[in-house]
Amino acid sequence: KPALRVIDIRDNASFAQGHIPGAVNAPYSHWRGPAHNPGLVPALEQLTALVQSLGLEAGSHAVIVSGGQDAADFGTSARVYWTLKSLGVQQLSIVNGGMQAWEEDFDLPLNTAADTAQPITPSHFAPQWQDQWLAGRAEVAAHLQTRSATLVDARPQSFYLGQTKAPDAKAAGTLPQALNADFQQWFTPGSGLMDTAQAQAKATELALPAEQATITFCNAGHWAAIDWFVLSELAQQPQVKMYAGSMVDWTQAPQALPMANEPSRSTQIARAAQQWWSQQGF
Repeated sequence: KPALRVIDIRDNASFAQGHIPGAVNAPYSHWRGPAHNPGLVPALEQLTALVQSLGLEAGSHAVIVSGGQDAADFGTSARVYWTLKSLGVQQLSIVNGGMQAWEEDFDLPLNTAADTAQPITPSHFAPQWQDQWLAGRAEVAAHLQTRSATLVDARPQSFYLGQTKAPDAKAAGTLPQALNADFQQWFTPGSGLMDTAQAQAKATELALPAEQATITFCNAGHWAAIDWFVLSELAQQPQVKMYAGSMVDWTQAPQALPMANEPSRSTQIARAAQQWWSQQGF
């Protein structure tokens, strides 16, 4: 079908070793933000050049495929899905389980030589970014003041409780008033993301108020994309947004912002010392 575009978001080497015939390669790193926080949304000019190079149009059906190694890998597909939806691509799908599931479930040939790929005719698609699925730092801070949104921390509990943190985050802990919904809960071991009915049932357990926005977050907008995808696209919870910059952005703010579950100063010093000793091999 001419409107179909399979987008393989693995690295170039993995793509060259074997990919779905007709797929185009756009590594996940191309969809991420700056080095100090890859969770931030890249500039519209960068994203426009990327989607045009893939031959995408607003009416294209983009099918996203990742490696499929584990639950966290699904976050790459979910993040690209969220980005393309925000850019106005109207039909989107994810290959559940990625290339690993594709190779296990279908006895179909793979292209392995990069030079056999069909040339891509660049498009003239001029997307306009839609903010309805994005929350920024200022919006999150405003919601905290008015308690007008439900904040959902997609990280494992150790991050939520402030027992560990991402290297680029300036502090451990979570956002005040946040619920913890570990992204791993949405997966069935060995079979990828759970089906829609299961996801809807589990989402109901969170008791998210339908009358206000839900904002998912993590460290840098990767795991949060999974919670966003399940709650918005499968459970069809209204007004679901993702705080793309997440805790790295929140803790890098010029002035300290409110935190919950932040460890005491003495605990932070003890953890830093323990980490230093571990790095020395003791």
